[in-house]
Amino acid sequence: MSRQKKRRFNVFSLSFLDVMSCGFGAVVLIFLIINHATEDDAKQLNRDLLSEARKLDFEIDSGQKDLVDLEKLLEDTKKRVEEARKQLVATVEDASKQREDLDDLELLTIARTLSIQELQADLDTRNEDVKKLQEMEKDQEGRSIVNIEGQGNRQYLTGLYMGGDHILIALDTSTSMLDKTIVNVLRRRHMSAESKLAAPKWTRAVNTVEWLTAQLPLDSQFQIFSFNTTVSSFFESGNWVDTTDSIAIESAIEKLRLTSPNKGTALIPLFASIAEMDPLPDNIFLIVDGLPTQGVREPKKSTVTGQQRMKLFNEAVRYLPANIPFNIILFPMEGDPLAATAYWNLAQATGGTYMSPSSDWP
Repeated sequence: MSRQKKRRFNVFSLSFLDVMSCGFGAVVLIFLIINHATEDDAKQLNRDLLSEARKLDFEIDSGQKDLVDLEKLLEDTKKRVEEARKQLVATVEDASKQREDLDDLELLTIARTLSIQELQADLDTRNEDVKKLQEMEKDQEGRSIVNIEGQGNRQYLTGLYMGGDHILIALDTSTSMLDKTIVNVLRRRHMSAESKLAAPKWTRAVNTVEWLTAQLPLDSQFQIFSFNTTVSSFFESGNWVDTTDSIAIESAIEKLRLTSPNKGTALIPLFASIAEMDPLPDNIFLIVDGLPTQGVREPKKSTVTGQQRMKLFNEAVRYLPANIPFNIILFPMEGDPLAATAYWNLAQATGGTYMSPSSDWP
């Protein structure tokens, strides 16, 4: 009996353990199911967030590119605006300048209109004077012993050819132009500048230049050169000047009257300068008192013989361009007997004229 009691099976105890085990298993199963679903949801959520982040990154990159393009566009726009502003300022300035030019043109037009009116009035006055002179000439007709008629542009009182489109006047400004004798030249050379300018021979030379300028054709251009050992122009521009330019002529003559003769006489620099003129002169007046005393270089001796001076003259003639008439006005110098013959031959060879005026000419 005792063994049977010990081996008795407890149904209640076994069933409880089974129930507990099943319940625990169910709980574990439920936990596993719930946890798996949560992980799936988390993965899906992470996947959505990652996709959204990538989308945002793409939009940021696109936005940055668009921002760079906009900044570049803004910079270009600023440059265009600045260029437009500069163009506007330049246009305003140009319009202002054109307005000023227009005002100047209007003033110039008014001045020229007045000048034309004055010229017309002067022309009418001159026409009346011409009519009066013609009437006087008719009254005097038949009273003249000889009636001289000439052709061309020759000044028949002196025989000088006054024509040409480009006329050159070359004046000797060497020391010898102070007087016609060597003794007086040496004496005047040491006088004051005022005494040199008042020397009779030099005054005649200046008056000759002034007389020539008054005889030139009104449709010509001319130039005035001074020469001794160098050559210079009496016009500031150094170019050909219209014979109607009274201001330039008066300025040149005034400058000439303030020039004192000095240094020696050299023809080579003068003739070489003439050959370089553009255009070349077609008529030349040479006012001189003798043959050259030196060539390109200064003489080694203080005295020069007549034969040496003639040789220097012949060397200088080689520099002259061809076919240009030379009109020689010679103020003879003591101790230079070959000068007259040499310059007469030059005038004849070039188709010009030669004259040695009296002491009261012009």
